[in-house]
Amino acid sequence: MSLQPTLSKLSPDLLRALHAIKSARLYPTGATLFQQGSEAAGVYLVESGEVRVLLPTGQSQKQLLEVVGAGTVLGMSESMTGENYRITAEAGDPTMAAFIPREEFLEFLREHGDFCMQIVRLLSEDLHGLYHKFRSISAHPGRPRRRPLDEQLN
Repeated sequence: MSLQPTLSKLSPDLLRALHAIKSARLYPTGATLFQQGSEAAGVYLVESGEVRVLLPTGQSQKQLLEVVGAGTVLGMSESMTGENYRITAEAGDPTMAAFIPREEFLEFLREHGDFCMQIVRLLSEDLHGLYHKFRSISAHPGRPRRRPLDEQLN
């Protein structure tokens, strides 16, 4: 299960409408789509290729979180909130990705309120996936597990 939202969960009408405001670009292997900590410039729609989703681990080192492919949406939650990107997205091989600038994306949503619930659902699924991923990481057998609260109290 990918942690990033996917286009397959959006209606054909919404996809057609987004197509009208996007611009596509080919990213060579190793090129950065966006960097963790940088200002959210917009939303990326992976059309072909693979993108490595990386988390910073300290002094210019990164940990691979997942590899995503065509149909993945990147940077949507940051574009909605205005927060900086929380991950780094890097082309794992030649990758075609469409880009929708943040302001155009937000204006699109203001003008097309009927599509907002689809976006909210997509963001909710994104959050749900992250919750499960980090829950599984915290339950890793190599890490100490906390005892349940009722055991701690006895």
